[in-house]
Order: sequence, then structure tokens, then C-alpha cells
Amino acid sequence: MIDLGRLRALHAVASYGTVLAAGEALHCTPSAVSQQITKLERETGAVLVEKDGRRLRLTDAGRVLADHAERVLTSVHEAESALAAHRDTVTGRLTVAAFATACRALMPHALRRLAVDHPQLTTGLIEVNPHEGLELLRRGHVDLAVLDDWPEVGLKYPDTVTKVEIGADHADLIVPTNHRLKGRVTLANARDERWIAVRAGDVCYEYLVRKLPGLVPDFQVGEFETQLTLIAAGLGVGLIPRLARPALPDGVRVVAVTPLPTRRVVIAWRDSSAARPAIKAAEEALRDAWDQAVARAVSASRTVNAPA
Repeated sequence: MIDLGRLRALHAVASYGTVLAAGEALHCTPSAVSQQITKLERETGAVLVEKDGRRLRLTDAGRVLADHAERVLTSVHEAESALAAHRDTVTGRLTVAAFATACRALMPHALRRLAVDHPQLTTGLIEVNPHEGLELLRRGHVDLAVLDDWPEVGLKYPDTVTKVEIGADHADLIVPTNHRLKGRVTLANARDERWIAVRAGDVCYEYLVRKLPGLVPDFQVGEFETQLTLIAAGLGVGLIPRLARPALPDGVRVVAVTPLPTRRVVIAWRDSSAARPAIKAAEEALRDAWDQAVARAVSASRTVNAPA
């Protein structure tokens, strides 16, 4: 019988290409991965990998076994999830990848609720952009991903991932108080302004430059709060989602944009994890966190001026 741990080592090498990367993914040393592959070759009587510079190349036999390994490991994970579903207590570890705004506006409430309702569940959080979050999810480094997905950008979801939308977040044009733009405008009306945006590679940046082709923002910063301070200083304008700004500082105002820019807030998990009680518990906690965030945003909006 083929050892499951050795199959995991082969699958990791097939996925990452080097023994070093495979060891990092499996949380073991490169030498341990090499030993597992050597034992698997001895066990199967076949040469499974060959050196190709600094990388390892799978032989034909190695590719055949790696393809089967992926299916076997997926079945094992599904079996573990199904077994966990029969337990009354939500236990284990749940690691979440989330985009920056969700880390600030959603995850504190969601993680606190999980800690209170399910004290035997250990949680972890990684802040990444949605593209990175999906890749971490696909590779099994995280259990759940919280993503912002603009229709104009369109994240590419793997076939092995389930996604559900928990809400729609709208964005507004934020300008200095004495700015010329008033009333309801289109983004094209602001094309010639100096723009303050998030950094290239962020999906919010991708949305903006797709809506305004050729635009190169004058300022690219990592945090929406920093954008607001730059706008308040009169240095430019910015398009900021409401979930990212529960309150506005002095010196800025909202200009309504038509059509209203909208991004979906999505949670995703691997199909093989669907039966885990921790996944369902996390979905419930995140939906509750969304409701709380929307309530805060509505309350905060009453303290700022209506769009001019």
C-alpha cells in the first residue's frame, strides 16, 4: 500500500517544483521531502522525479502518480470534513485570507464571535489582495478567503472553489471641500483630476484604470485612510468604497457617481472543505459582521454632509 505521507510529498513537489518550496508548504525540511520521495520510488519501483537545474521534473511515471495523488488527497480531505461534520463541537484550526478593508471592518467582529461561540476553534488571519487570497486557498494554505470582486475586474475562481456573496459595497468619489465637482457626476467627468488611489495590483486600482483607460494616478498609497488625508490636503480626488470609510475627516466631501461603482464582497472555500462545521460557522460570523459594518456605515453617514 502506498504511504499517504509520501503521496503528499510527491504532490507538493509537483505543485511547487522544488524540494525547498515543497518543504515550506508541508512545514518540514527539504531533506525530509527528499527522503519521502526516495522511499516512494522504492515502494513503487519507479523513478518519479529527475533533476532539472535547481528544480525537479516529474517523469512520466511521476506525473501519473501525482495526478492520482491529487485525487486521493482531495478524497482524504473530504472524508476528514465529513467526519468533522458529525461532531457537535466546532473544533480544529481555521485560517482566513482577507483583503485589507475586510481585515479592518469585518474580521474583528467575525473572529470575536467565533471565539465566543466556538472556543475550541483556533483561528488565524492573513491580509492579502484577492488574487493572492485565491491562490492561498487553492493551494490549501488557508481554509477560507474573503475577497472583493469588481465585475469590471472579475476574479478567476478555480473549479474546485465554492463562493458566496455576503454583500455589495458601493464606492463614492471623494474630493476636497472646495472642489469644482458638484452634484451627480460620471467618473469620466473626473478623468483630468489628480488622482489618489491604492497601489497597482490591487483590484480597486484595476477597476479604476479599466473605467478610465490611460489614467495614471499621481499618488498610490496602501491605505484608504491615507488617501483621505491626501484628499483633505487638497492634493487630488479618490474613489473610496464605503466599507473602507465608516467616517470622513474634515476637509473632504462626497460627490455621487453614476453609475454607482459597486464591488461584491465574497467568501470562498474549497469544495472539499464544504462539510466542515467551521466553514459554516465562519460564514455565519462573517454575515453577522457584514450586517454590523453596514449599520456602522449608515450611522456614520448621518454625521457627514449629503452629496453636493
